[in-house]
Amino acid sequence: MRDKQHRSSSSATLPEPRPRVPCRPADARRAVKRVMTERCRARALPCPPQAVQDALLVTSELTTNALVHGGGITGFDVDVDSGGVYVSVSDRSDELPVAAPDGGDQDRTGPGGRGWPIVCLLARDVRVAELPLGGKRITAVVPLR
Repeated sequence: MRDKQHRSSSSATLPEPRPRVPCRPADARRAVKRVMTERCRARALPCPPQAVQDALLVTSELTTNALVHGGGITGFDVDVDSGGVYVSVSDRSDELPVAAPDGGDQDRTGPGGRGWPIVCLLARDVRVAELPLGGKRITAVVPLR
């Protein structure tokens, strides 16, 4: 009887859990592949292998740049619609990405310096937004060709 007196019912719903921010590029790539598979199927959108590979490479470059140059990944989002795959990565840095000048050091053998041009080449649209509390958010739209 005592249990019945202390039971309560509530019509409140729990908020949806926020997706985890990936800590590594591999985690972000897995999330993009999963979302692309689910949303393309659910929305009857074409999802050709080349579009998947392009979206995964853009994701890898954006997340790597956030880790190496931006002080870490602070936000991550991916969505798919008929306009393409939208990949957004936020970081702590206020510094905007800069492409190497034309005819840059093509003989360089060291790592780095090629990510931003790759993003700009593969994405149909790239936007960089400063965040109100500092940092930036880069959104790249990769077409579903």
